[in-house]
Amino acid sequence: MRTVVDLTRCQGYAQCVFLAPEAFELHGEEGLLYATAVPDDQVERVRQAAAACPVQAILLGEEVSTGGR
Repeated sequence: MRTVVDLTRCQGYAQCVFLAPEAFELHGEEGLLYATAVPDDQVERVRQAAAACPVQAILLGEEVSTGGR
């Protein structure tokens, strides 16, 4: 599964970091680092993290544009 975070929407609430620490990491106070390719054993955690994002900044799988931005 592929993951993209809309960093213009992300407000640094870090719910994703708490729910899927192997896929998301805070860098400094507000910077978010994330894995674009999610390992199979982390898929459910990343789905939970996307659902918990207060601003819905995390896009998964089919929602991710293949055309790039």
